Amino acid sequence: MVVLFALSFCHLINDMTQSLLPALYPTFKDAFQLSFGQVGLITLVNQLTASLLQPVVGYYTDRRPRPFSLSIGMAFTSSGLLALAFAHNFEVLLGAAALVGVGSSIFHPESSRVARLASGGRHGFAQSLFQVGGNCGSALGPLAAAFILLARGQGSIAWFALFTLLGMAVLAGIGLWYKRNRVARTVSHAHAHGVGPTLGRRKVALSVTILMTLIFSKYFYLGSLTTFYTFYLIERFGVSVQGAQIHLFVLLGAVALGTFVGGPLGDRFGRKYVIWISILGVLPFTVALPYAGLVWTGILSVVIGLVLASAFSAIVVYGQELMPGNVGMVAGLFFGFAFGISGIGAAALGHLADVTSIGFVYRICSFLPALGLLTAFLPNLDATRLKLARA
Repeated sequence: MVVLFALSFCHLINDMTQSLLPALYPTFKDAFQLSFGQVGLITLVNQLTASLLQPVVGYYTDRRPRPFSLSIGMAFTSSGLLALAFAHNFEVLLGAAALVGVGSSIFHPESSRVARLASGGRHGFAQSLFQVGGNCGSALGPLAAAFILLARGQGSIAWFALFTLLGMAVLAGIGLWYKRNRVARTVSHAHAHGVGPTLGRRKVALSVTILMTLIFSKYFYLGSLTTFYTFYLIERFGVSVQGAQIHLFVLLGAVALGTFVGGPLGDRFGRKYVIWISILGVLPFTVALPYAGLVWTGILSVVIGLVLASAFSAIVVYGQELMPGNVGMVAGLFFGFAFGISGIGAAALGHLADVTSIGFVYRICSFLPALGLLTAFLPNLDATRLKLARA
């Protein structure tokens, strides 16, 4: 349990520092005279470097575990923060965003593997506890931007590099634990709870494709919501920059709570049902959001964040059960695809917002959760596991 909390804490540090980037978009937009398309391009560069490397890192470390790669990933994040603090043009901003993304691509797949190793069989709970640290960090980023960075300026980002140094020290300790325990535990857990091989390759491939489509619907929508939420509140309701950052903090806090709840619910009631309710169940709220006033926008955003976020832990563990022995690759694939689709969505939707409006973007994206209907085609792994146990 200590290892899980330590991983969650480091995930908080990693994602808090990562979330400083979108939280500062209004500042960068004014300082460097950026268009919405350029803001989306920063997100694209950040998320693509974070996404493309993740499955590669996961595949490699599934076969050749590197206990201290976690600290190396945090070092890349630290370098990106320092570059952000002293960036003087748009090109340097893009380079800094790429460095921060590389740090994330190394951190997530290996951390997810360590979390599963330390889970004691409660895989959904372990994945949720690990992920909720990241969500809390993502929520703290806008709050730090609102009360510290906006008041002290761009250079104050450098102070947050101190948090990454603390994270590197904690991760070094986790690396030592991982090195001592991985041989004994990997053998016993590599195929635990894995029923994927009994389904056949075609059904596993179809299931993974469906899961990726659900991640697309979830993160394309969340990407549109979080990247442009502050601009939407400022443009439509005349909210101050600081007030918009506080609203973003509340939204991301709801995402963190939903993430924490999703894993244990999947352990208890089945991951397929959690995925179904989380993706499709949020549709009425996303459709209503673009037409709501300020108060209801805040309420609906919290509900959307809470419900939609509960799916991801269940999706990751479901995928790991489909492909046992490839824990890191599955985590890297899903985390990476989630980051990548968020970045692509931000860039594409930023351009669309320049041509039309942010309100139009929210209306178009509101129907994405309807893809949750595809969950009906996922096999019920709990029923399959029970059938195997009786055989």
